[in-house]
Amino acid sequence: MRLHSSDFVAGAASARGVAIVIDVFRACSLIAHALAAGAERVVPVAEVEVARTMKAADPTALLVGERHARKLPGFDCGNSPTEVLREPLGGRTLIHTTHAGTQGLTAAFAVADRVFTGALVNLSATIAAVRALQPKEVTIVAMGHEARERCVEDDLCREALLAGLRGEQLETRDWVTRLRAAPAAAKFFDPAADWAPLEDFAYCTALDAVPFAVAMVPSQYGHGELRVWSM
Repeated sequence: MRLHSSDFVAGAASARGVAIVIDVFRACSLIAHALAAGAERVVPVAEVEVARTMKAADPTALLVGERHARKLPGFDCGNSPTEVLREPLGGRTLIHTTHAGTQGLTAAFAVADRVFTGALVNLSATIAAVRALQPKEVTIVAMGHEARERCVEDDLCREALLAGLRGEQLETRDWVTRLRAAPAAAKFFDPAADWAPLEDFAYCTALDAVPFAVAMVPSQYGHGELRVWSM
């Protein structure tokens, strides 16, 4: 298995083999938690207006999204696991657009053999799913802060994925401390940042809280959709 590492939308758009697109704070963590809570699918969308059009066509869907981490006007929820998990999710479709994560997922889906989400919350399940496929090539894409600069949380997740795919043991004891000190975590501890509740930090750093990988598959919507992975 040849392992490649890349960053941002350009990295996703040039992914080879199986792609794992990382966005720890918060898109890929939210997606895993939403599916674990009973959502049927999450449809990642790059453009805000496309997401709004899809919601108009399916008013039962939950419209979730952000730009610059803030909830978009007229959306049901921001990119917050806390907000989304307060909604009734059983059997629902989420339409999801974000500054980084969904951009990478949609770009990778156009070129990669298969696309998985990358997050700490389902880290071990993702490693196991990819190893089971025995791919010749795997591209790990860290989306970073607003898909333009690297960040502590996505780099840590990438390190962990690389180690796990190589069959190496992971040392996780200091992870929450490292993540707490990450610049992108500051918003969760700022009472004025009501768009990034403190609970989101716990949801995003709950290592292996979700027991399955999340993969992108063709969708009736004309976009890829994210579902619980099964071989």
